[in-house]
Amino acid sequence: MTDIVDELKWRDLIALSTDEEALRKAFADGPVTFYCGFDPTAPSLHLGNLVQILTMRRIQLAGNRPLGLVGGATGLIGDPKPTAERTLNDPAVVAEWVGRLRGQIERFLDFEGPYAATMVNNLDWTQDMSAIEFLRDIGKYFRVNKMIAKEAVSRRLNSDAGISYTEFSYQILQGMDFLELYRRHGCTLQTGGSDQWGNLTSGTDLIHRVEPEAGVHALATPLITKADGTKFGKTESGTVWLDAERTTPYAFYQFWLNADDRDVSKFLRIFSFKSREEIEELEKLTEERPQARAAQRALAEELTTLVHGADQCAAVINASKALFGQGELGDLDEATLAAALSELPHAQVTELGLVTDLFAEVGLVASKSAARRTVKEGGAYVNNVKVAAEDAVADRDQLLHGRWLVLRRGKKNLAAVELVAG
Repeated sequence: MTDIVDELKWRDLIALSTDEEALRKAFADGPVTFYCGFDPTAPSLHLGNLVQILTMRRIQLAGNRPLGLVGGATGLIGDPKPTAERTLNDPAVVAEWVGRLRGQIERFLDFEGPYAATMVNNLDWTQDMSAIEFLRDIGKYFRVNKMIAKEAVSRRLNSDAGISYTEFSYQILQGMDFLELYRRHGCTLQTGGSDQWGNLTSGTDLIHRVEPEAGVHALATPLITKADGTKFGKTESGTVWLDAERTTPYAFYQFWLNADDRDVSKFLRIFSFKSREEIEELEKLTEERPQARAAQRALAEELTTLVHGADQCAAVINASKALFGQGELGDLDEATLAAALSELPHAQVTELGLVTDLFAEVGLVASKSAARRTVKEGGAYVNNVKVAAEDAVADRDQLLHGRWLVLRRGKKNLAAVELVAG
């Protein structure tokens, strides 16, 4: 057991709370039953969602009971985006995504023991409710002037897109979720991102109106920002997903490995389960020897293991080493190698030829003459084997899994060539 409020504050995971001292007392008197909701608006969760899942895990490890809510009902509506209406997905698609997201969340929570987690779906208490019941029993507690003051709503009201009644009503649905979980499970805390604060407090406000004596709380984590100004959880290839089919374990590992030195301390505190002492030691190493990237490697290994498993993490690490000549490329399985090479500059060719031509084709050098100079200077490698002659020809026997060549210029400049049918 730990003082979870102090722990969350040290990790910079509290941006807003309804009453921090009252929440601290509730935890001390605990256990607290709490929930966080995830809407199935895509077939996978992403790194932004991972912040919430791992915050749930921390609170559970401190001796509290989590409810993981996947919004089979709210996912049919979608919370208001800042700029435009959401596209409404088919109910069958949403139902499938509910199952996928539930499976992803379940991997991070403990479903046994005195603080066992429970998964819930808000479609269970909304699908049989009539519109009249919804308006009479729930809608009457909401005041329109307060609803339009919520940031997500006011932003849309002041935009050209406006807002539909459907999305305007989202905060009522989320507020009803908290009330239902309070009644069904004794849930007294909702967590979420700071961009959801208006929706979080709609739940506490509703409960206070319906059950004036109830002691309920909301806690929001901050929006994660990056030092270079780019959006967290995005790469040049797009969103970093938790689903291995959408973001490979190799790409996931590389995301953390490539973290800016200015960001890695923040990422360690938010995402890692290492102790304060371990994190502070890694922070010290980053200051003293940033080129070693010890913090990034530790974070990449921990998070890849947590999300994708130890075996996948080991395969990714082996692939990373092999690409830079510290292991055998031929020992990598096809899927892992394909994932690794997809992150590199690459070119497809219908026939093999001079190695220097391939170096120029894939963009490792500016020209064929530059490629010849690289060979002459001893800096050209194919599958980690140094190219000895300027007129060396690539051979089909060199192809990895009958498809790829890994080209390297110097120690760090990598690219891939794939042989395809003409």
